[in-house]
Amino acid sequence: MHTPHSPHWHFVKKRTADPADGAVYVNEDRDRYRRTGGEALAAEAAYQRRLAELGYPVPRVLDEGTTGDGHVFVVEESLGERSLHDMALESLDGTRALSDTVVDLAAEVGSRLLRAQAAHAVPADLLMLREWVREAGWTDNVFTENPDFDNTRVRAALERAVAQLAGVPMVPGHLDYGLPNVLPVGVIDWQHHGLVPLGYDTALALEIVPFKGGTKGYLASPEQRHRYLEALNKVACATTGQPLSQHLAPFLLVKALFFLALMRPTDPARTDKHLKWQYRRHLFTEVLEQYERTGAVAPVHFPTLDDFAARHGAPGHP
Repeated sequence: MHTPHSPHWHFVKKRTADPADGAVYVNEDRDRYRRTGGEALAAEAAYQRRLAELGYPVPRVLDEGTTGDGHVFVVEESLGERSLHDMALESLDGTRALSDTVVDLAAEVGSRLLRAQAAHAVPADLLMLREWVREAGWTDNVFTENPDFDNTRVRAALERAVAQLAGVPMVPGHLDYGLPNVLPVGVIDWQHHGLVPLGYDTALALEIVPFKGGTKGYLASPEQRHRYLEALNKVACATTGQPLSQHLAPFLLVKALFFLALMRPTDPARTDKHLKWQYRRHLFTEVLEQYERTGAVAPVHFPTLDDFAARHGAPGHP
């Protein structure tokens, strides 16, 4: 399908993650979004159509085609303008306490997604799980940018994670699931999709907040994290007979790699970026050590980015 450019589309933002340098627009009624980009956007739209057919809580793709300048465009329904991340920031009252309303909404949407995923699960084998580690953890990039982590110790931990997840079914997944991509009625931004072990997307939504180093502005309490996971555990146990919480550690080991990907700066003058890269390296090392030592991972104990900077000298210290 092809729709000529509408004068009623209003620019929202550039799509910086798209190598084709696309953009996002919204119509005057704000009930549709139009995204432009390259072939990756076309693949995302095809994937999203499939997910909608499977009953996933995703925006419906309404139109797609090619613009006059060669960009792919996709028009999809709006699920709203405020993500759970936006709602969490808006509800802050001078502390870092996450809103209970946001936690409950996250549990509701996460449960809907998990139920849809479980309905279309396929048996996993070790090769599929290893491919998930490579794709979800961006391991090729991480090991290229951090060759000292491409060692027997790290690979042994990843093999342990794969073995621990043996028997967990694989499902079509998001790979970048988190509060910024979750709205009260569904999940957006399926650019980095692929097969994942059931629960990898949803189980980590609150666990991964500390990876941002305190820059998110909010943090889930132990009670909120427990309540969220228990809601998902009920769905998982009802559909597969296994709770998700027992898989948090191997999930977080792979997610720690994901957060380290594409972090190494190329400009020596950007000391701020060097600091963030070193911080993510530190977090990965913490996750690895916790996993090796106890078989569990507790991101809530991570230092903030500011604490890490203070510990390593002046802000911006590479």
